[in-house]
Amino acid sequence: MSRTGVRVWTRGRIRPELTGLVLLTATALTLAAPPPLATARPAPATGTARTTTAGTAAAPTVEEQRLDRAVPREILRRSGFDTVAPEFVRSLRHADSYAEAKRTAGRQGARLWQRAVDRAQGRGPAGGDLSRDDDRPLYWARLGMTRELRQWEPEFPLSEAARSALLGALERSSRGQDSLTFPGGKAVRSKDRSELKGGGTDRRGVRRIVMTGFDPFTLDRDIRISNPSGATALALDGTVIRTADGPARIETAVFPVRWADFADGTVERALRGPLSRADLFTTVSQGRVGRIDVERYNGAWRGGFGDNDNISETGLVPVGDPASQPQWTVTSLPYTAITAAATGRFPVYDNTSVTEIPAGATAPVVRPDGPTPGSAARAGGGGDYLSNEIAYRATLLRDRLGLDIPGGHVHTPVLQFGAGNTDPATGTVTDPAFVQNRLDIIAQIRAIITVAAESS
Repeated sequence: MSRTGVRVWTRGRIRPELTGLVLLTATALTLAAPPPLATARPAPATGTARTTTAGTAAAPTVEEQRLDRAVPREILRRSGFDTVAPEFVRSLRHADSYAEAKRTAGRQGARLWQRAVDRAQGRGPAGGDLSRDDDRPLYWARLGMTRELRQWEPEFPLSEAARSALLGALERSSRGQDSLTFPGGKAVRSKDRSELKGGGTDRRGVRRIVMTGFDPFTLDRDIRISNPSGATALALDGTVIRTADGPARIETAVFPVRWADFADGTVERALRGPLSRADLFTTVSQGRVGRIDVERYNGAWRGGFGDNDNISETGLVPVGDPASQPQWTVTSLPYTAITAAATGRFPVYDNTSVTEIPAGATAPVVRPDGPTPGSAARAGGGGDYLSNEIAYRATLLRDRLGLDIPGGHVHTPVLQFGAGNTDPATGTVTDPAFVQNRLDIIAQIRAIITVAAESS
C-alpha cells in the first residue's frame, strides 16, 4: 500500500542470474479443522484396483527441482540424510486417510527436525563425514520430503487444499515451529505494566529466549551455500545458557526464504504464542561480509529480490489490520551492551541506516540515523528482503501483543568458503575454513544472545 492508501504490489519470476546478491538487496544488505476433501468417489467394483487421485499431484517447485543436481545429492549422502525422503515415502504408503496422512507428515517432519538438531549438537551418529554444524542436510532433506508429498497420489480422495495442508504440517514440524514451546510459569508484564501477559521465567527460574534462523538462499548463484543463521538455530535449540542472572533456555525455529509463506502469516502463527511467554527474542539472518549488525529499524517494504522459488514481490509488507500498520518498527534489543561486549572475532555494529521516502517527497533517500517523521519505508537497516521482513513482523507482533520484552534482528557475517574454493563451478561442498567460519559465527551469536539476556 502506498502512502495514499493504495497498495503497490508486483509479483513475478526473476531471472536466476539476478539471485547473485547475499541477503541484502540493491538498496541495502548484500488451525484446527482439516481442509475440505475432494468429492467422494464411488467404491470400485470387486476385484478392481482402488481409484487414485491422478491429476491432483503438483509438479515440483523451482526450489525442489534443484534436488536433482550433484551438490544436494552429495550433501545428503555425506550426512546420511539421503534416507529421509525414501523413509517418508514408505510411511506415506501406510496412510489410508487424510487424518493418517496429516499425522504422518507432522510426525516425520518433527523427526527430521530433531535428527538435525541432534546431529548439530553431537548426539547420535554423524551419518557421514560432513561436519555436524552443517545446516544444509536439513534443508535438502526437507525439500526431498515436500517433493514426494507434492507428487503423492494416495488411494483416497485428496483435494488441492488438503494437500496444501499436509505440506504445511510437514513444513512447520520440520522447521521446529511446532516445538517452539516452553514449560509453564509465571507471566511477564505488558508495556503499561498494569496487567500480566504471557510467560516469563519457568517454575525453575529459567528464563526463556526465542531465536529464529533461515534456510540457505541465492542457490542459483552457488548451490553449495549454507546459512549460518539456520546452523545457529540447530546448534542452540533446546540448549541452556548460563548468564549472570541465572540460566536461560533457547528455543529455535527456521523459516523459508519465500515471499508467499510470509504473506500467508507463517511468522505470526509460529511466534505469537512463544513470544507471549518469552523474556527475549532475536530473529537472525545472513547479512554483510565480515561484520555483525544489530538492526535498529525495520521497514514495511518488500524490495522485489527473488526468493528461493525465483518469485519477486514488491510492495508494502502484507499484514493483518493494515489500517494500523506502521511504516517502521524499532528494535528493543540492548544494542549498546551488545556492540560494547567482546563476543567474538567479527566486529558488531548498531546499524541505524534506513532508506525512506520523506513525507511530501517522491524519491527515496538514505538516512544514516534512522527514519524521519511521516516517511514511507523503502528499506530498513536490514534491507528490503525477508530478513528485514521477519524483523518487522516479529517486532510488530511484539508491539501488537503489548509485550515489554527485548527483541529485534541480528545479521551474521556472510559465510564464506576458504581461499581456492570460491568458484561454485569447480569448488567442493565444504572445506576447513568454511567449517571454522560457521562455527565462529554460531559461537558469536550465542555470545550475543547471552549478553542480551544479561543486559535486559
